[in-house]
Amino acid sequence: MKRITAIIMLVLACVGFNSQIQAQGVEDIFRAAGSPHNPKVQISFNRYYTTEGLDALGKKIAEAYPNLVKRVSIGKSYEGRDMWMLQVTNYQQGDADRKPAFYVDGNIHSNEIQGGEICIYTAWYLTENFGHVDFITELLNDKVFYILPTINPDARNNYMKEPNTGSSPRAGMMPLDDDQDGLFDEDLPDDLDGNGSITQMRRKSSTGDFIIDPQDPRKMIRIGIDDQVPANVQRYEYLGQEGIDNDGDGRVNEDPHGYYDPNRDWAWGWHPDYIQRGAYKYPFSVPENRNVADFVLSHPNIAGAQSFHNSGGMILRGPGGQEDVGTYNRQDLQVYDAIGNKGEKMLPGYRYLVVYKDLYSAYGGELDWFYGGRGVFTYSNEIFNRFAYYKTERGSQNESYDFDAELLFGDAFEPWKTYNHPTYGEIEIGGFKKNFGRATPGFLLEEECHRNMAFTIYHAYQMPKLNISEVKEKDLGGGLREITVTVKNDRLIPTHASHDVRNKIERPDYISISGVNVQAGMIVENEDFNVTTEQKVNPSKLEVANIPGNGYVKVRWIVSGRGTPQITVDSAKGGLVTK
Repeated sequence: MKRITAIIMLVLACVGFNSQIQAQGVEDIFRAAGSPHNPKVQISFNRYYTTEGLDALGKKIAEAYPNLVKRVSIGKSYEGRDMWMLQVTNYQQGDADRKPAFYVDGNIHSNEIQGGEICIYTAWYLTENFGHVDFITELLNDKVFYILPTINPDARNNYMKEPNTGSSPRAGMMPLDDDQDGLFDEDLPDDLDGNGSITQMRRKSSTGDFIIDPQDPRKMIRIGIDDQVPANVQRYEYLGQEGIDNDGDGRVNEDPHGYYDPNRDWAWGWHPDYIQRGAYKYPFSVPENRNVADFVLSHPNIAGAQSFHNSGGMILRGPGGQEDVGTYNRQDLQVYDAIGNKGEKMLPGYRYLVVYKDLYSAYGGELDWFYGGRGVFTYSNEIFNRFAYYKTERGSQNESYDFDAELLFGDAFEPWKTYNHPTYGEIEIGGFKKNFGRATPGFLLEEECHRNMAFTIYHAYQMPKLNISEVKEKDLGGGLREITVTVKNDRLIPTHASHDVRNKIERPDYISISGVNVQAGMIVENEDFNVTTEQKVNPSKLEVANIPGNGYVKVRWIVSGRGTPQITVDSAKGGLVTK
């Protein structure tokens, strides 16, 4: 009888569950502006995903939209994981390899996790809105996105699955002897209270510098030099991060997973570790970065790039070092500033800043290599800051406590608890958990994803868009014709950054004519005064150094023959156009 009852209850539960699913039919949903309507791939963007979780989501998107997404491994991580990239465009229109490309990545620092979700959100949003939102449809017809959710797949998992603070591990998982005792990673953080986070230790002490805040027992108040503490008020001393001395050297947690900084490993302005803390053996000695560099070098169509870090609410551009100021010349800064200033509007609470001047010196950074080494306009966004708590300018540390209490209902803070420590004796362990402070809280994460994606799309939209806007023909007599062609770039970003032109990073643009006999070819410097520069070698295929943003170039041929000419514009970053 009990078994029959259980079966009946199970059936009723299943019916109720199916009813709930059916209640979410298209007819029961009212579309919110700017969001996909009834998406094929259902994803919750109020949580974070492990490396395997990101991989699974990327696979679902690719399987749901085979005409829009190719899922490609660009190489293996140190621990042997595939680095899966989503290449997003309309594969049924144009040659994807010749479209202007935008590169996006996240999570180069393993604890800076939001970039993974922003990347997945970007691929999801583009695919779900293609064919429904004209702007997105046109964008994927013209451009291709190379989206790599995590550059640091091994350590992303370590941050999520192992005991860590909100700031660890920053590196990858290659072991190093940080304390130079001949052992590798032997004094890792210890999760003494078993909550998955490394918080803080404090101990009662008659000479301590702190007391408990009488208004909020979570907080500690530092005793000022003029403060008189009543004898009945307990003093405390901070003992640092939760942990023990595993190797008996008198220090706690001093040899975690090998410290190197993957964002000090790039081959532009690289300095060794004794100058730039965190640099590894030599540029691109970190295997995950080497995979990215190899991909970028083999894809000269990349015309814009974006990386995502945390935290601080910043839109960063280079240079990372003051010595490199001259690399970022005035013409290119006009492009950087136009996009960066737009970003401040699109991302409330974010500031558009220069790394070396407004943050700190950083040598061998990714964004400097993309621009300095490849001539690609690149930003690095530091995701999230306290502005998001109450949508006001940054306040004090107290805002974190207020936000936790009022909007997270105490979920972000581990209450202080007594623990018998093998070295310190009776202590207390507590503090903010690793998923708070730097990582965006769940209910704010989708907005963070959308706004940063929108900034990325704005940048991508400004990549070169070329068209042959005018072809004029003039009869010169004697069987000769003069053909003058105007090629326009309808977007902000030129086909070559000024830095690129100066250092000849990428090949020139080619504007060619076929179907006729070419007698002479030239670039028109001033059409009104008939000022031209002739190209005497191979005049049918003119070499143009750059097609400026929101500008044009004019070229001219003297041709013979009665054929109908075909004009072709071939630009590595601007694509292929014929007329």
